[in-house]
Amino acid sequence: MMKTADIIIVGGGVMGSSVAFHLRKIGFDGRIVVFEKDPLYEFSSTPRSAGGIRQLYTTPINIQLSRYSLQIYKKFPETMAIDGEPAEIYFRPNGYLFLATKEMLPSLKKQCSLQKQYGVPSQVLSAQELLDIIPELNIDDLAGGLYCHEDGYLDPYSVMQGYKKNAQRLGVEYIYKEVETITTDESKVSGVRLVDGTVYHASIVINCAGAWGVYLSEKIGIPLPIHPLKRQIFQFDIATPLKKELPLTIDPTGVYFRHEGSKILSGFSEDTKPGIDFTVTRSLFYEQMWPVLAHRIPNFEAVKVTAAWAGLYSFNTADHNAIIGKHPSLHGYYMALGFSGHGMQQAPGVGIGLAELIYYGKYKTIDLTPLRFERFSENDLVLEDAVV
Repeated sequence: MMKTADIIIVGGGVMGSSVAFHLRKIGFDGRIVVFEKDPLYEFSSTPRSAGGIRQLYTTPINIQLSRYSLQIYKKFPETMAIDGEPAEIYFRPNGYLFLATKEMLPSLKKQCSLQKQYGVPSQVLSAQELLDIIPELNIDDLAGGLYCHEDGYLDPYSVMQGYKKNAQRLGVEYIYKEVETITTDESKVSGVRLVDGTVYHASIVINCAGAWGVYLSEKIGIPLPIHPLKRQIFQFDIATPLKKELPLTIDPTGVYFRHEGSKILSGFSEDTKPGIDFTVTRSLFYEQMWPVLAHRIPNFEAVKVTAAWAGLYSFNTADHNAIIGKHPSLHGYYMALGFSGHGMQQAPGVGIGLAELIYYGKYKTIDLTPLRFERFSENDLVLEDAVV
């Protein structure tokens, strides 16, 4: 018996599950099959992310995507409830804060002006005003910061499970097997072949495979300017508690930190070789991050690291932004890849957008055209400056 589906989604993390759910939500009633090779999501980028949600971007499309997604996340527990059980995602609206030196401040003021055009209540704060948010902050070398009180952080794994469970409730099938390659027939996709040799036929295949998605695309002759990059996160206790819960705060050095219950999470975009790598290098924390943390907040001078893990960015080397939509010459091939660390923040907007493109043939909620594949050959890049 031929194994067929109407739509195949490769990757069952937050992006693939959001697309699957939104296809059902807007009325697609064909067979949707999601292939996920990691049934425990042990190495998926979703649960290994820092969970930050921000609107503080420098390009209109990223601001719009994140603003839309934030509104969805605010109501997520109620709107995604199943049988009266809220889909709790533990969203903490503690804000997002970019700290700035004197040299950085003019750029942040321009960013703030653009963000306000799209309804984002961002603020440029003076160094003294930063102390209202983080009383313990060392502001000696700071001139101010860019802050948005609406933003914050949540539990990424719970978001993914919310989308996945709702997609399954609406009839989406999840098969926990690895896709070896997407199959093609001349100028169109024909389905996928699994590592065990099984072939599934479908006229639409959506590549949502995260850091592994670039390899699948390369196998069918469609290279992408994406490579996997390791990013590490450290969790630690502090001897002297802070007076207030932290916003997700980005130091001028790039080191970021936020609360995680009574503990602190911190990360840094280290210089690392591309590739699939989950090793944790504790020297990164002690040699590069801890000196920055201790300088910025005296309470961070005495810490105890309690956990550490590594995840993967699907990093777009061309312009640090996602590649979303259909391929211009391979009919039926769609992708949502290369988010460069802000996929969780944009999953609701991307999910509804890609679902609309497939079902209606056009975007309705948010015009995601700026993130099309063709922008690279057209030299129409979306250059995002606020990359964490």
